[in-house]
Amino acid sequence: MTFSPPAVLAFAASDPTGGAGILADTLAIAGMGAHPLCAITALTVQDSHGVHRLQAVEPELVAEQARRVLADIPARAFKLGVLGSAANARAVAGVLAEHRRVPVVLDPVLASARGDPLATEDGLEALLPLTTLVTPNSVEARRLAPQGRTLAECAQALVASGCRYVLVTGSHEPTAEVVNTLYDVRGEVRAERWPRLPHSYHGSGCTLASAIAAALAHGASVPDAVREGQEFTWRSLAAGYRPGGGQHVPDRARR
Repeated sequence: MTFSPPAVLAFAASDPTGGAGILADTLAIAGMGAHPLCAITALTVQDSHGVHRLQAVEPELVAEQARRVLADIPARAFKLGVLGSAANARAVAGVLAEHRRVPVVLDPVLASARGDPLATEDGLEALLPLTTLVTPNSVEARRLAPQGRTLAECAQALVASGCRYVLVTGSHEPTAEVVNTLYDVRGEVRAERWPRLPHSYHGSGCTLASAIAAALAHGASVPDAVREGQEFTWRSLAAGYRPGGGQHVPDRARR
């Protein structure tokens, strides 16, 4: 019997630059030794400076893409990125509810690095109870849980919404190092510190969530998968390059 790597299904939007979105997901999943599957949720018009337009795919088509491929190739993990609309989020939730034992990593991309809106908080409500790990940056954590006075309180509020773990990334915080902290219902599980790199990167969040999903597909525990995903992402960022006039992109193939 020939070896078949575990499959990860990514729900995400297109990105013509290759820096983020479904192209980033597939590169990171493959870079972690898993097989990428995809369901396209939206089409975007963007360059390395920012997003200029987003057009959501019809919810029925998003769900049909996923169900058709899953009937043929079972996924060992799901990764969710930009879903395009609240209706798409509900459609994806319907697919996830049919595969309750498969771990889910949700990257709640609310805006591009430039601030272009990509999603609303409302669309995520149906997904959090089905999510194993949500990976907001500190800005997204505060938006998703505005009742929290600290990032730890924001994380606890998200856990209370139904997800099992929250990884709050610290690249937007004014600290010498980037501190990424994993939480569960008991509070802080572990914190990882990474040297702060000199550039702004397009697709770092996509890379991290996809790498973690791939590690989960290989059978790692959530804390171990989070560590493996961070290592992959930091190496990819450190080897990053600038293909256009805007942000750098991670090098997920050569580290």
